[in-house]
Amino acid sequence: MRDLGCGTGSLGRWLSPRLPLPQHWIMTDRDPALLLRAAGDMPDGVTVSTQRRDVTELTAADLAGTDLVTCSALLDLLTAAEVERLAAVCAEARVAALFTLSVTGEVRLAPDDPLDAEIEAAFNEHQRRAEGGRRLLGPDAPKVAVAAFEKAGARVIVRPSPWRLGPALPALTAEWLRGWVAAALEERPGLPVGDYVERRLASLPHASVGHQDVLAIFS
Repeated sequence: MRDLGCGTGSLGRWLSPRLPLPQHWIMTDRDPALLLRAAGDMPDGVTVSTQRRDVTELTAADLAGTDLVTCSALLDLLTAAEVERLAAVCAEARVAALFTLSVTGEVRLAPDDPLDAEIEAAFNEHQRRAEGGRRLLGPDAPKVAVAAFEKAGARVIVRPSPWRLGPALPALTAEWLRGWVAAALEERPGLPVGDYVERRLASLPHASVGHQDVLAIFS
């Protein structure tokens, strides 16, 4: 297994108990501190190695002997060309891919607020921003990935995987809410949010934050 943009290794810790042993995971990331954490916290019976590199530079040769390529919350940070290249590399190596938690841009809050839609739109613009000469996919990532893998000859399965937040998870919900609004304001500094955050934090809403999982299988 190869986990792209592995971060602290949370996807591997979740997925590895659901797959048969033996397993060897190659954790791939650009951050050496994250790689250290990812390598040291996998379940018993799972071996791990790390590779510090840019995941967009992987080749089919790198995937030789790999059964599955995974990533979590990564595709929205890539460009369309980078996702298409990754799909082509997986196709050349005949390696299945499971890309989880790609943001779709849909946020539903209950109770709603007149400002919700404006903040959602500004956040999605921020997700699609140009960065270092690259246009990030943001909420367009799932559909771009599906099209790229289908073009490469894969059978593609897509399932919704929304985050469910709310008063039962106060710390996590508050952290998400602050980050959501902060990104929207970064994109549109003049957004008239007023005391929106304070109102929402005083009475946390139930939130459904849209994400999708994409599984691509090559026969």
